[in-house]
Amino acid sequence: MNKKQTLTKSPKETKEFAKELLREWLGLNTNKNLVICLYGNLGGGKTTFVQGLAEELGIKETVNSPTFLIIKKYTAAKNKTAGKKYSLYHFDCYRVFGYQEILDLGFEEIISGKNNIIAIEWSEKIKKILPEERIDVKFEFVDEKIRKITI
Repeated sequence: MNKKQTLTKSPKETKEFAKELLREWLGLNTNKNLVICLYGNLGGGKTTFVQGLAEELGIKETVNSPTFLIIKKYTAAKNKTAGKKYSLYHFDCYRVFGYQEILDLGFEEIISGKNNIIAIEWSEKIKKILPEERIDVKFEFVDEKIRKITI
């Protein structure tokens, strides 16, 4: 995937950027899982980005950061672009003290399963076990409303 950068001025624009990224990836019609590592400060737009992924997949459930649960799974309807049914796994590693906690939750099975899209907030906390093939997304504050997002 090519390097991209954008400024978003609202949660809606952040979600649209996530949808665009996912549509591009789905258009490749790959049989691989998609791992997206999200980096940035609290309130930077990471969860909003995951909400955009969920919307693009047609997930109707409310998507919140699973800070205390660490992981949440959502199952999507069959995607129009790729013609497959995907599961969205949303990890929040903010309260994780080591990568073993994530491994104990079945991380290896999830990233090696079929038709999984895995979004990982605070992924720097588990960098030792992250797959090489992934998309890194960095969120930076420009001001109170504007975010710079770099892929």
